[in-house]
Amino acid sequence: MAVLRFALFIVAASVAVLAQPDPEDPTPLVDKHYNYPDGIPYQVDYNTAALRGPQVGYNICNSTTENQQSMCQTSFVNHIDDFCLWAPPKPNSTIGATEGEEVAWCTKPGHGTRLIPDGALHGVQVLKTPDYIQIVGFIDQSRINLTPNDYGGELDPHGADLRGNPLGGLMYSNAFSGSNGNADLYQQIRDWTNFIGANAFCIKVCDPAKNTGPALCQNIYDRLGCAYNAPNKAKNGTFEVCDADNMIPPGVYVSGGTTMTYIQPPESLGPVTSVPYTAVVPSSSNCVTYTSAALYTALPKSINPVATASGSSAPAVGVNPGFASAPVATSSSAATVMGISTTAGGLGVLFALAFLS
Repeated sequence: MAVLRFALFIVAASVAVLAQPDPEDPTPLVDKHYNYPDGIPYQVDYNTAALRGPQVGYNICNSTTENQQSMCQTSFVNHIDDFCLWAPPKPNSTIGATEGEEVAWCTKPGHGTRLIPDGALHGVQVLKTPDYIQIVGFIDQSRINLTPNDYGGELDPHGADLRGNPLGGLMYSNAFSGSNGNADLYQQIRDWTNFIGANAFCIKVCDPAKNTGPALCQNIYDRLGCAYNAPNKAKNGTFEVCDADNMIPPGVYVSGGTTMTYIQPPESLGPVTSVPYTAVVPSSSNCVTYTSAALYTALPKSINPVATASGSSAPAVGVNPGFASAPVATSSSAATVMGISTTAGGLGVLFALAFLS
């Protein structure tokens, strides 16, 4: 608990320093609460005078909005067969250029969103911990409108102006104890994070009934990717659900018996080339494996993957898509321990997608 308290203090101090609320829309997205489904407005963020303008999509999503052109910006994380990722609304996009515009792409119909195309997911691991649910996986990202060589970035309910990326993006779950086992009773998730790029992703949602969300699902290490924000042992080609312990909060580590904090350097200092500690993958147990065919039974077929400039198709999952400074995965588990961050543009979201294999 001392480590968690320490992490919470660091997060609070960092937000106080880095956050710059938009004066035209000063209420942070995390402080906008809506019961699902009847309490949700058409748009959470509709202020046309705000610096980034209003959100591009909508939050009331149902059977009338469920199609592959949906602009639904209400997302869900429930289970291995029922979760959503944030990704661009238009083909051949990058996260850096569209972080405020992402829409929900889901693995199961019924949420009023776009559906992740059949065959796009190449492996998924779910870790169910006492305080959060973490989903890590491998995906042909060209099937959800990302360019094949985009190293991506982080989406979260904060952003530099506290309006979230995407703007107005809401997150819900029925997986925590507050839903009392009722699949139709959804809780709004205040603290969550979603990295996607380099044909892989991680998304973590923290239990709204706990006070550990700001530390375990924090967003101040957006340049370090999944290896440090969602340490895991996900494997390409494997679909599994495991129980697990909580991770040590991102940025916190113990050296010589002393609890230390790593502070992510500002973007102006260039790429992050080293970190003074290696994130520890939490212990897991009771793993159950599945086949993708049994999990994702209602996903649509889609057009061919987006072609690269040379006319070739998207690279295989886990293969470095062309960044000279980024590590190349050498096995089907895809993952190198540390990536090198590259500028993604927009509000300076940077990403170094790396998994622990």
